[in-house]
Amino acid sequence: MQHGRLRAIFIVLLLFSGIAGAALLVVFRPEPPQKDVVQTAPLVEVLPVESRPVTFTVSSQGSVLPRTETVLSAEVAGSIVSISPKFVAGGFFDAGEELMRIDPTNYEVAFEQAEALVRQRQIEYDGASKLRESGYRAEAELASAAAALASARAERVRAQRNLERTRIVLPYAGMVRAKEADLGQYVNVGSRLGVTFATDAAEVRLPLTDGDLGFLSMPTGRDLAATGDVDGPAVELRARLRGVATSWPAKIVRTEGVVDELTRVTFAIAAVEDPYALESLDPDQKALQVGTFVAAEIEGITIDDVVVIPRTAVRGNGQVVVITDEDRIEMRSVDILRADADVVYVRAGLSPGERISLTVIENPINGLPVRSEVVMRDEDTMSGINAPGSQP
Repeated sequence: MQHGRLRAIFIVLLLFSGIAGAALLVVFRPEPPQKDVVQTAPLVEVLPVESRPVTFTVSSQGSVLPRTETVLSAEVAGSIVSISPKFVAGGFFDAGEELMRIDPTNYEVAFEQAEALVRQRQIEYDGASKLRESGYRAEAELASAAAALASARAERVRAQRNLERTRIVLPYAGMVRAKEADLGQYVNVGSRLGVTFATDAAEVRLPLTDGDLGFLSMPTGRDLAATGDVDGPAVELRARLRGVATSWPAKIVRTEGVVDELTRVTFAIAAVEDPYALESLDPDQKALQVGTFVAAEIEGITIDDVVVIPRTAVRGNGQVVVITDEDRIEMRSVDILRADADVVYVRAGLSPGERISLTVIENPINGLPVRSEVVMRDEDTMSGINAPGSQP
């Protein structure tokens, strides 16, 4: 009993001595060295602002269409007795070249009959005229002979035109799109023979929004009516032919003058001279075939004092982060003239010499101090030569 009490007292003393030792260590431990807290301002990349004249271009696209296209139809009835070897789909022909001939036999006979009738009526008229001068015929008989002669001459003209219509010719050099009649086939008046188009020029319908038109100097209907030929904005057409990027020059010659009710766009017409390079002296010039889908870059107007900045520098609410001379943040709303995937064109809100931040700052606050580092301006990106085809 006495032994157990001594053991308990010993354990309690041991616990108190451990607690006392730990307390002494805490009380007499050395103080850790103190460090001054340094507030580090964020480092941002800044771009000096410059203004310059910018010549805009507007992007569009469309398919190449023939400027002049003809659906050939028979004007007289008969069997087809000859066809030019060029009258096949894809065949080229010259102006006035005979493409097809309908059997002319009946029409040659009709013309000869009309010729004979004219000669007969001429003799009758001459005789009536002489008798009238001698006083043996009345004025009415001479008038009747004159009318018969005029009728015979009109019939000869009709017979001659029908004979000419047996030859299928066109007043332009062109290409055959489709052949719809062949040798030996009997055709009636109005029967389709084929489809052709002229190769001197082609057209591309380019859809433009109202915003696009604000950056273009487009010809008006009044201009076209006054001169008959309009020298509109230059256009560069581009497409890949057999995997090779190819371009062709063109120009805007007119607009269709109406707004499409479904798409709300206006179509401008770009004309391409000699699309099949038939008259070109350049052996490397590629043909721009009808039906080719092309991208178009239309030369637009030039606007002075435009600031061009990277699109990444503009926040979603149309603001940029301006870095003041004291290296502090200033949130600034800007008037965006136009934008594309890479750059933004600012009309107002920034002045030359100011600096904008290219670094994305989360929750920027006006007056927040920063450390700035100037970056070089990328002339390829910031040149402002190729402007967008869509509004910001």
